[in-house]
Amino acid sequence: MNKQSSAPSFTADALVAEDIDAYLEQHQHKGLLRFITCGSVDDGKSTLIGRLLYDSKMIFEDQLAALESDSRKHGTQGTEIDFALLVDGLAAEREQGITIDVAYRFFTTPKRKFIVADTPGHEQYTRNMVTGASTADLAVILVDARKGILQQTRRHSYLVHLLGIRHVVLAVNKMDLAEYDEAVFRQIVDDYGAFAKEAGIERFTAIPISGFKGDNITASPSPNTPWYNGLSLIEHLETVELASTAAQDRSFRMPVQWVNRPNHDFRGFSGLIASGTVRPGDAVRIVPAGRTSMIERIATFDGDLDEAVAGQSVTLTLTDEVDCSRGDVIAAADDPPQASDQFCATIVWMDEEALKPGRGYWLKLGTQTVTATVQPPKYEIDINSLEHLAAKTLELNAIGVAEFATDRPITFEPYARSRELGGFVLIDKFTNATVAAGMIEFSLRRAQNVHWQPTTTTREQHAEMKNQVPRVLWFTGLSGSGKSTIANEVEKQLALMNRHTFLLDGDNVRHGLNRDLGFTETDRIENIRRIGEVAKLMADAGLIVLTAFISPFRAERRMVRDMLPEGEFIEVFVDTPLDVAEARDVKGLYKKARAGELQNFTGIDSPYEPPETPEIRVNTVDMSPAEAAEHIISRILPLK
Repeated sequence: MNKQSSAPSFTADALVAEDIDAYLEQHQHKGLLRFITCGSVDDGKSTLIGRLLYDSKMIFEDQLAALESDSRKHGTQGTEIDFALLVDGLAAEREQGITIDVAYRFFTTPKRKFIVADTPGHEQYTRNMVTGASTADLAVILVDARKGILQQTRRHSYLVHLLGIRHVVLAVNKMDLAEYDEAVFRQIVDDYGAFAKEAGIERFTAIPISGFKGDNITASPSPNTPWYNGLSLIEHLETVELASTAAQDRSFRMPVQWVNRPNHDFRGFSGLIASGTVRPGDAVRIVPAGRTSMIERIATFDGDLDEAVAGQSVTLTLTDEVDCSRGDVIAAADDPPQASDQFCATIVWMDEEALKPGRGYWLKLGTQTVTATVQPPKYEIDINSLEHLAAKTLELNAIGVAEFATDRPITFEPYARSRELGGFVLIDKFTNATVAAGMIEFSLRRAQNVHWQPTTTTREQHAEMKNQVPRVLWFTGLSGSGKSTIANEVEKQLALMNRHTFLLDGDNVRHGLNRDLGFTETDRIENIRRIGEVAKLMADAGLIVLTAFISPFRAERRMVRDMLPEGEFIEVFVDTPLDVAEARDVKGLYKKARAGELQNFTGIDSPYEPPETPEIRVNTVDMSPAEAAEHIISRILPLK
């Protein structure tokens, strides 16, 4: 075995014997580099990490003793069997034939500390790779010298660039199996360089290695690659610029995690400084509100500081009593971040269920959580050719660009400038699953040019003039359940009571406002979104609005509910079994759907998600339309 694995740079420093306190102090203040190993399947990621861990002497003493015992028992050379057993332990997933998660490992050298993320190579686990890369400063992209550049090499390289990693190492692994052929190495570097240029990767460092033999991993140079005169992998990792250092050079930003007020004499805003430096007396701006103040104190558990930098968790007090809460960002007054409710972003879709344009998702960016809707993608990116492809949605592992709208302005910066304020995740509101990772590119111009125009007459005055409380009665149920019939009966009875109403019927609306929409899942979502906005405007005018729509998805009914003040949205579930609704089939739609002449029909080849806790439930099997209407009105009265 190549003996360079026991490199002098990993031997115990003489300082340990001379002054242990000084050594511990030195170790405590070492910089930390987070990096990721990625690439295609079986390119040797776990083997490489095993080599780094073994050579950095971070194996527990009892593990070493056990391995040495096994070495003597089997009569083999200790170094080789120790490393082989370590690699086998790291690669236990081979029993299943696949790595299915991200494994994080820690090791250290005399110069720096490291956290490495070992990510899976299979395409179906791209989301795991994105997770590992999201906090990394550097990426080691492994390539099997025998196979060259593969699809996953390109996919992971593009994602690495997309996620803002600017330090890229092309580690051409298994050079021992390629006879340490320089021509093989050079060809792979040339092929990768051509792709990197197209992908926007400005620079990368190529190193020929053997993870198993140890060539160019820890000691330099390897006698097996006399034609290579660059740094070894570990030497390169020890010398690249740390992200925390670069972050300190940017303008001050601190997302507020919580407001700390143990007594009336102290009001502090706690959080992790994302970038820049802050000192008492600095002028700051609270975003998105825009109010300004000055830093009074920088408080920590160990006492006040004269200065705090990126990466530190602190509590700031201000000289003024300003409105500031969780999700706000305290920033340099003369260079604040943007705030907008519309922006364009690149997203990596990570869920088995495809993106639903128009559906409301939770968007979490730093300490901010808002409702966001995604427009149909502008395009999807072909990972091989980097072409922009037309797309109506995004499937698992797809990468695309789309426009977003949020229910209130969020504070952000372009991802290229700030990971902390430019990167976000989307979360499904019902399953709480993280479905996508996103990188904000820019705010939409229309968001800056369109402002809310205040009006003198309020919605409360509109309702007072009509002597009633606004309501949105949202009738939902299968086709043929009786929604329109019952809604019409309710409106008729309310009219006799001199109530001001308006009925929005699903079929009627599709003759005008929504005539451009079909019945795909995406179109159904947009159909309900538009109706929700119209119903909200009518409620603002003081009307009692009745809507009769199948509205098959809970997420969209929840979206409309969230548009209105609490208590104004009344979900009325017209609970009719499918066989009863199909037997009625007044419009002949079920017959067409069963014959395959009508696609995406709710209850047949498109799902219906019944309400779980509707305010009102009516059963049209046991109740006539008039009885159902009386029941509904009795539940919503008094209206004033």
